[in-house]
Amino acid sequence: MRVRRVIVIAGHYGSGKTELAVSLAMALAAREEKEFPRLAVVDLDIANPYFRSRERMQLLQAHHVSLYADTFQSTGTTAELPALTAALRAPLEDPGCRTIIDLGGNDAGARVLRQFGKYFEGDDHELWAVVNFRRYETRTVEDARVHVSAIAAELQMDVTALVNNTHLLRETTPDIIREGEQLAQKLARETGIPLLYTCYPAGIIRPEALAGIPSLMPLGLYMRPTYLDK
Repeated sequence: MRVRRVIVIAGHYGSGKTELAVSLAMALAAREEKEFPRLAVVDLDIANPYFRSRERMQLLQAHHVSLYADTFQSTGTTAELPALTAALRAPLEDPGCRTIIDLGGNDAGARVLRQFGKYFEGDDHELWAVVNFRRYETRTVEDARVHVSAIAAELQMDVTALVNNTHLLRETTPDIIREGEQLAQKLARETGIPLLYTCYPAGIIRPEALAGIPSLMPLGLYMRPTYLDK
């Protein structure tokens, strides 16, 4: 499956979409892409933000990943002011910039992207829906289907790929991931949306423990504050 220039990542609160956005950016930064010599993350998570990709601004910039957020580009006292800057349009208008967009949770959080609609009229973008079947709101295939459909309807865009990120933070086990992968496969069959990746927390789960699951993607746990791991 070809990954297009602009990758929009959406998902329910707690699905791990921000961790995926940052981990994907770090993975792409580690390899040289001639087609897209520049790489950017756009933080559009302004609806009830908790973990935000801009909290890792220094890390991303150290790996030559540009970070676009709100007017203040701050992780401090202005972190929850929904003030977007016109600079957010820069990576969308740059054909040489691979752009990862981290959207807010559920369909309400995704709504902010609609003001950038003119940049999504072509075919150089895709929309990934991240699903965590250990979250209460998406604990069943039907719950997840409703959630994915709501995001697509709000954005008036087709969801092009599903990402299984079923986890329980540091209590995640291989069985939990396998259970989520089976549910995600069922969701893919029912919706006709391909399952692109099954994620696992690197450093907690060894990939060998997930043998047989196709298209595994390690997550770097970049967004885990120390106090949450105690």
